[in-house]
Amino acid sequence: MQVVCLQEEAFYKLFDKVVEHLEQNRPPETPFKWIDGDEAMQLLKITSKTTLQKLRDEGKIRFSQPQKRIILYDRNSIDAYLELHARETF
Repeated sequence: MQVVCLQEEAFYKLFDKVVEHLEQNRPPETPFKWIDGDEAMQLLKITSKTTLQKLRDEGKIRFSQPQKRIILYDRNSIDAYLELHARETF
């Protein structure tokens, strides 16, 4: 086994280079497809759970209910809903 000794300054320069290399080669983060109600309300800029339920009941956004009290919303359907209601500028 070999032991490598580095001066403190050289160690921190090497450490910074490693961190920089890792950050450059990190794959972009992809958001989760299924989000909870709070995050769905943030994306839609609404504050009422009733409005969220209305959108769900009318079939305007997709959802999944894996358990009785857990409802998850499809991020892509929320994005599509927002695009559908976007207005073009003049």
